[in-house]
Amino acid sequence: MIHQYKNNGYDIVLDVNSGAIHVVDDPTYDMISEYEGKPRETVVSDIVEKYPSETKEDIEEAYDEITALKDQKALFTVDPYENRVIDYTKRPTVVKAMCLNVAHACNLSCRYCFADEGLYFGKKAELMSFDVGKAALDFLIANSGHRRNLEVDFFGGEPTLNFDVVKQLVAYGRQREKETDKHFRFTFTTNGILLNDEIMDFANKEMDNVVMSIDGRKEVHDHMRPFHNGDPTWDVIVPKYQKFAAQREALGKQYYVRGTYTRYNLDFANDILAMADLGFRQISIEPVVAPPEADYSLRKEDIPILEEQYDILAKEMVKRHGTDQEFNFFHFMIDLEGGPCVYKRLSGCGSGTEYVSVTPDGSIFPCHQFVGKPDFKIGDVWKGIERQDIVTEFKGCNVYSRPKCRECFARFYCSGGCTANAYNFTGNLRDVYEIGCALEKKRIECAIMIKAACADKDAQTESSEKSEKTA
Repeated sequence: MIHQYKNNGYDIVLDVNSGAIHVVDDPTYDMISEYEGKPRETVVSDIVEKYPSETKEDIEEAYDEITALKDQKALFTVDPYENRVIDYTKRPTVVKAMCLNVAHACNLSCRYCFADEGLYFGKKAELMSFDVGKAALDFLIANSGHRRNLEVDFFGGEPTLNFDVVKQLVAYGRQREKETDKHFRFTFTTNGILLNDEIMDFANKEMDNVVMSIDGRKEVHDHMRPFHNGDPTWDVIVPKYQKFAAQREALGKQYYVRGTYTRYNLDFANDILAMADLGFRQISIEPVVAPPEADYSLRKEDIPILEEQYDILAKEMVKRHGTDQEFNFFHFMIDLEGGPCVYKRLSGCGSGTEYVSVTPDGSIFPCHQFVGKPDFKIGDVWKGIERQDIVTEFKGCNVYSRPKCRECFARFYCSGGCTANAYNFTGNLRDVYEIGCALEKKRIECAIMIKAACADKDAQTESSEKSEKTA
């Protein structure tokens, strides 16, 4: 399968099955689109007629180069997995990552919150006890097989509402590391309201990553992420985030500021650039996933506007590359040479199999987005996994079990997309969330273009520096 597109002046050809990417000129781009459907003489004649400034010899040489790339399995590559009979439900898996919901309580009422604006579906607020958290870490160790590095994300709600337990669990995890030869990589996600020097100091010592929630511009953030009484929060959190991010950068530690865009800010590229201009260098912003009836939900007619925003952002990132205003955008980070292993490319995040979420009462769900859905409770931290039927169903979720993924060029990058979103919108774990698919495809196209453009920019800079040295 070949995917061709033009972006920011680049003609890009992706050979889907090999992962090879080619940046070509206009005649070669058009020749590739005709290559498999017509004889050599016809293709050459068509391209010569379309590009009269090109010689026939040059066009024939380009055609032969395409043929050589095909022979090298870098163009028109067959799918190595499509016709193989693989029962993904029987592949061995271990649990290697856990979302630990230490607080089903929050001090904000974010309008798009999947937990009913922080009210957790009208239920009483719950904080995880140390005993439940301890059992959760023990469960993770016991079910991790030979996997040494284990991921634990302290999540909520708002985990700083239960930070004493977070500290106790980190200490317990460090103790268990010595006893089991495991290593915990801890993360915590926060809305920033309760951040203080003590929490920052602890996180800088113990947390491999920190995620700070902010939606960008003040007016956008305050509209969607207010206190329970409706008061704004942007001014409360931004100075703390700037201080925290600066500390993390100085220490060489990871962090992200993470936002959500909605129908209220379809011009979300401005929110990302606003976060960059605040000094943040690691940025993520996600499209809201909400019921169609919600006034802030994204709709199919919004897709062209959103795609244009990704183009605007991508061009600005190329412009800032190599300057002190450069930043990373999570959804444009793509590894064209290594990347995930084959199974991850085929099956995605591993929800329900390699990744689970634990609630304050110790219940285990396939991921945090299935929390609150009783039919998806797969066990608890004391008895372990009891619903192997659900686990088996999640094991079977991959790009070949999703009919709409089979013909999609992005399948080995997105791995079929979010299973929770597919279920929430279609009622089927093996369907897809179509708005999310469209946006993911656009992000992949932009990410590849950025790689090409930044490589060109680096080459030009290097050439200029060499010229200056020899002048």
